[in-house]
Amino acid sequence: MSKLALAILFDPESQESCGSPSFMSHTLSKDPQPTSGDEDDVGDTGRIPLEEWLPITESRKGNVYTATFHLLCSGLGFQVLLLPAAFAALGWGWGIIILTVGFAWKLYTTWLLVNLHEAVHGTRFSRYLRLAIASFGVKLGKLLGIFPVMYLSGGACSILVITGGKTIKQLVHILSEDDTVPLTTLHCFVIFSCLAVLLSQFPNLNSLFGLSLIGGVMAVAYSTAIWSLPLTRDPQRVHQNNVSYSIRDRSFDNIFNAIGLIAISLRGNNLILEIQGTIPSYPKNPSSKTMWRAVVISHMIIAVCMFLVSIVVYWTYGDKIPSTGGPIGNYLKLYEHGYSKRAACFIHITFIFNCLCSYPINLMPACDNAELVYVTKRKKPCSIFVRMMFRVFLGLVCFFVAVGFSFLPYLAVLIGAVALLVTFTYPCFMWISIKQPETKSLMWVVNVLVGSFGASLSVLLVVASALHLAEKGLHANFFKP
Repeated sequence: MSKLALAILFDPESQESCGSPSFMSHTLSKDPQPTSGDEDDVGDTGRIPLEEWLPITESRKGNVYTATFHLLCSGLGFQVLLLPAAFAALGWGWGIIILTVGFAWKLYTTWLLVNLHEAVHGTRFSRYLRLAIASFGVKLGKLLGIFPVMYLSGGACSILVITGGKTIKQLVHILSEDDTVPLTTLHCFVIFSCLAVLLSQFPNLNSLFGLSLIGGVMAVAYSTAIWSLPLTRDPQRVHQNNVSYSIRDRSFDNIFNAIGLIAISLRGNNLILEIQGTIPSYPKNPSSKTMWRAVVISHMIIAVCMFLVSIVVYWTYGDKIPSTGGPIGNYLKLYEHGYSKRAACFIHITFIFNCLCSYPINLMPACDNAELVYVTKRKKPCSIFVRMMFRVFLGLVCFFVAVGFSFLPYLAVLIGAVALLVTFTYPCFMWISIKQPETKSLMWVVNVLVGSFGASLSVLLVVASALHLAEKGLHANFFKP
């Protein structure tokens, strides 16, 4: 990367002239600290004083355990329940092949991001948008990065409100004796949002370790329950309803919509750099080593859960699974009948806890950006009250989006296809831009091909999802959750 690009990246005036607040300045700290993490300037290279005021990099005391559970909580979410629906549309062979290739693809781009975190000597890219600006320039970096990153932050939180709120309503329905639900969907949205905003008041990303631990354990718990419960049933009873594995709709839009369901389940790359930013770095032990160990551990667990849920649930229900995507509740309803009320409640409760614990870590990039604007303008760190108000305001925005657009889960593939560039495409071209491998070398060819294929896939998914919606229709009830 050229010195001019670095100057633009780190110069406050040039950042502001391009419509973005500066995010790095050596003149703002009231109590200047060594930028290296210790007084001998031998560790945590690239620490910027201003970053000590922002929630993502305020604490760099993370380790392989904290990073593992952050990755597990952010990477194994409610989207795993969509995988059996994708298998119902693709069948056994193509379902397993596409899920395997997609998972390996995600693991490769994760490796790229982990190694790009400190690709420039003395600098740590602890935010995805910052790396995009360093790779593609200020204007193009913002153009390509802002919408996907903000959608994966605020948009994910809005969908969590919708999913978690409707799951609370289903849980109340299961527990009620007379099949009545005393709470409306709006009431459930309010309950979920209040709890989620309360949990979002932790000061920084590293302090969310406890929530990530609970969220990761809950995700593994309901995933295990979902695939293990069918195995406990009598095989003859499982297939007494004439379960079929034949593919009824082989149209372009249905097949690619199913591929989109698999693709959006492979989420989490938008938080890789942020999570790595909580880990200290030293010349003899760079953060990339610790982070990659955490990636391997967490993704082994994620892979086991994803493949078992996909294979076992599809084997159990076959063509009975709704293959159109949409609300997660459509798939949880499969466990309301045929199993004990205790089992159904366990799945719903652990699912709700996972959604609540995932909310703060997904909201953190938006909180960081909001505090960035404040810190740049006021030239002082946010007080506890200001930080709390930012979290409440962003929580209200996500709540109103969830209430006004409660049909967002039906648009998951359409909108998510654009955000998929963050996972499957951008890291490849970032590597080429920053590492500058020799033209036509192995890494150059691989990244060009993989990145180009990812961009093409995103376009195909947008087209397929639009055709799918045009054929099936969309009941868009604004402000009527």
